[in-house]
Amino acid sequence: MDTVEVQEQRKKHSKLPVVLLCVLGALTAGYVGLCAYAANSGAIWRGTEVLGQDLSGLTVTQAARKLDSTLPKLKIGVYLYDGSLEEAPERADTPDAKIALADLGITADTSALAQSAYQKNLKGNFLTLGWRYLTNHGVSCSAAGLISLDADKTASAAQAATDSLSYPREDTSYEVADSALMVHMAKDGRSIDSEILAKHLAAGEWDTDLSLDVPYSTETAQTMSAQEIYDQVSGEMKNAGYDPETRSIIPERTGAEFDVAVAQSTMDSAAPGSTVEISAAIEYPAVTAEELKPVLFRDELGSYTTHVGGSAARISNVKLSSAAVNGTVLNSGDIFDYNEVVGQRTSARGYQAAPAYVQGETVDEIGGGVCQPSSTLYLATLKSNLEIVERYAHRYVPAYIPKGMDATVSWGGPNYRFRNNTNYPIKIQAVLSKGYLTMTLYGTKTDDVTVKMTNKVLSTTEYETIYEDDPTLPAGTQTVKTTPYTGYKVETYRNLYDGNGKLISSSYEAGSDYKVRNKIIVKGPALPSVPTGGTSSEPVPPETAPETTPGTTPGTSPETGGVPSTTPVIPEETTTAPSSGETQQPEIDPNAVISPLPAA
Repeated sequence: MDTVEVQEQRKKHSKLPVVLLCVLGALTAGYVGLCAYAANSGAIWRGTEVLGQDLSGLTVTQAARKLDSTLPKLKIGVYLYDGSLEEAPERADTPDAKIALADLGITADTSALAQSAYQKNLKGNFLTLGWRYLTNHGVSCSAAGLISLDADKTASAAQAATDSLSYPREDTSYEVADSALMVHMAKDGRSIDSEILAKHLAAGEWDTDLSLDVPYSTETAQTMSAQEIYDQVSGEMKNAGYDPETRSIIPERTGAEFDVAVAQSTMDSAAPGSTVEISAAIEYPAVTAEELKPVLFRDELGSYTTHVGGSAARISNVKLSSAAVNGTVLNSGDIFDYNEVVGQRTSARGYQAAPAYVQGETVDEIGGGVCQPSSTLYLATLKSNLEIVERYAHRYVPAYIPKGMDATVSWGGPNYRFRNNTNYPIKIQAVLSKGYLTMTLYGTKTDDVTVKMTNKVLSTTEYETIYEDDPTLPAGTQTVKTTPYTGYKVETYRNLYDGNGKLISSSYEAGSDYKVRNKIIVKGPALPSVPTGGTSSEPVPPETAPETTPGTTPGTSPETGGVPSTTPVIPEETTTAPSSGETQQPEIDPNAVISPLPAA
């Protein structure tokens, strides 16, 4: 390299520091100028906000005016979070509620707010102003100390907000529709403390960005599975009934059947608080509690009266068993069971020995006579047009009731049962007065149908008189050992008539086969024969009167209680109204109730 070139390079290198110094000086002067501008521009720096309002480039006066116009319109966004968390999670895109500043009774010094925003940027070292001016983005200035809220209005606004944000828990519930179950899914309850919200508002915790995090508490709802719902609604439909113990009406029950697995799948995919429809086969009750109340035990369905006779022990047994039946209530579909209601007839329960049939013989048995209440009730039940479940005829025809219309009972043996096949409760009343027993059934009639019972004697078997020798009897005497009964085969018919007396139907009810029992007379040895042409030295005694069972009259059944065993035969049904087969009974004292009747 020659000398000239070297000298030129040296000149260039010697000028470089000077250039750099000039550039640096220019930059410094420019930055200082920027700082001076930032400090003396009189405008609020860009990106500066007060209460969420952008005041960029505005003078203090302009900013104050903007705040004056916008403050009444501003609203605080309330963001809820689970109070069991240690801190609020990230906020959602939209607030759960908004509270207007105007509703809080806000008072603000807008000039001071604008001036505070302006001065906020100028604080600090002068030489940092330029840099802060260039990098200022999204600075939110606090309004604390420059705004105030009306305490009463704030409390009122807080209460209104919590009322709108809180809701009670919703447990799983359901209702029965025409052909489905409408299941309302469970939803947890949510509550916000209005006092806590008011404190947050009054503390100005929202003043930089008009947003506020508020905790809530949860009340867990009770859920039900499809199986639990099924267990409650499935099964037999029940009409409204009556509870005699509490003397109150039992609500009706709707029956429903549905697929549990399908229902559970539908419920699992449902949102909390939503309602889903579950297809079901629904059976509605015919009578509701509201419908039952005004008609409960309103009508007499049927009644029958029989004469009660016989020994004091027998009458006592009739009274005890009738008292057990009295007041019995049968709800729709219930079955009356005589042996179950009356219970075992024992001496410990007050029953006494009285004539009864045992294997064809008449013997004294504890509880003899309890068949009369069952038979009287049976005929009253027939007249009430109720369904007979179980009934047996006596071995021998009783005289206190028409043929074919009795019902024998025995503990561990024959029983009498009937069903309440109406839609309403039925109550049984038993009255024993002046030697007559009356059984009456009360319920609710929904038609004008009446019942008349008729019977038809298919055959009659006359008894024979049989003589037996008894050497222990005085010579020439005799007595009745066994009272006789004529045998009968009988059919009974239930005849229904409308309100105008027109026959609606006549149906076979039951058959009764009453056995024959021969009359047995025992006699003593024959008297010595009298020689021809002479006379006996002793008079011939007359035939001894037939033996009678205590409490009866000759020729009657001990079970009948002293009523003659020959009863008039009820005529067969005619083309007009058939005979009812019921004999006229004396009027019964309505006050002679065996035991108190449950109130309706």
